[in-house]
Amino acid sequence: MRTRITTVVVATIAVAVFLVTVPAFRHFFDLGVYRGAVRFWLVDGRDLYDFDYRGTGYGFTYPPFAALVLSPLALTAWPVAVAASLLVNAGAVVLLVRWFRRGDPWMWAALAFLAVLVFEPARDTFSFGQVNLVLLVLVLADLRALERGSRWAGVATGLATAIKLTPAVFIGYLLVTRRFRAAAIATGTTTVATGLAVLVAPDSSWRFWTGAMWDTDRVGQLAYVSNQSLRGVVARLDGDSVWWLAAVAVTLVCWLLRVRRADLRAGFALTGALACLISPVTWVHHLVWLLPALFLLFDRGRRAVAVVLWCVLSSSVVWLWWAGAEGLLAFAGANTYVWITAGLLLGLPLAPGPELSTASAPSSEGVTTIAE
Repeated sequence: MRTRITTVVVATIAVAVFLVTVPAFRHFFDLGVYRGAVRFWLVDGRDLYDFDYRGTGYGFTYPPFAALVLSPLALTAWPVAVAASLLVNAGAVVLLVRWFRRGDPWMWAALAFLAVLVFEPARDTFSFGQVNLVLLVLVLADLRALERGSRWAGVATGLATAIKLTPAVFIGYLLVTRRFRAAAIATGTTTVATGLAVLVAPDSSWRFWTGAMWDTDRVGQLAYVSNQSLRGVVARLDGDSVWWLAAVAVTLVCWLLRVRRADLRAGFALTGALACLISPVTWVHHLVWLLPALFLLFDRGRRAVAVVLWCVLSSSVVWLWWAGAEGLLAFAGANTYVWITAGLLLGLPLAPGPELSTASAPSSEGVTTIAE
């Protein structure tokens, strides 16, 4: 027991030192955008999508329902908002570890928690004050609901989609795999939540759905190295949008061929990778959608691969080319996370192997199920 406690304490200190000294701390920039936008909207009475955070050109880019969810920030002092963001994201990580590593000895669960904190997309989510981990938890709550056969499966995905559009791809997954009830519930939930936002903020809703939603310039430059999507790759090549659309079409075909043969957990992991690839903008912090794939690799006997990918995805390697990516080697390096995501889409095990298929209960070896 003493050895285990010492291991966790030493690992915690090492991670804490790393997190407070890592040069890529984001100063809760996105949290500032959220808080400033809802104050601008609710307190100042201005249009939500006119907000410009400190003259940076960055404003609120989510649907109006997200502003309703975030509206308590309008009355919250900045230190309280930061503390709340950290607590919510830490709670999301606890849930992820509990769901995916259930049955592990406490030491390994603690180390898994620390590993997620080091994972670059997760640590960026913390330091930006982003909502990615919360959305991931909502979608995975529906994975658990489906595994339990719950009649309410789809509600959480619907809420996530109403907050941010990316989770809509999971409704597509439900349709493709003929889980029509859950897809209908998710779609209905999104519709109701969006309708509520229309009633509360009709002008902002009209502006978002008819204009702001389609303006990718509002979220930043597509060619910026942080955009680790297929669109980012094409933009860094100065390619035409037709090449991106062709790449998206090929990616969707690959996903369809694999996801129909995958079990539920693999299906969700594959769909997370798909979301990262086909979105026009996938900032590094959006890659938390790859966490289910890494957990899946670990559970299904690909532990060495999972550890290597975790190391690369925690390394900030793409930022070596933040100023540009001229030349073949630079181009390959600047898109490292895209190549990893594509590899996960093509290479994830679709079901437990023969040596794991008989493991029906949690064990100390880490062969676990997400369902309780």
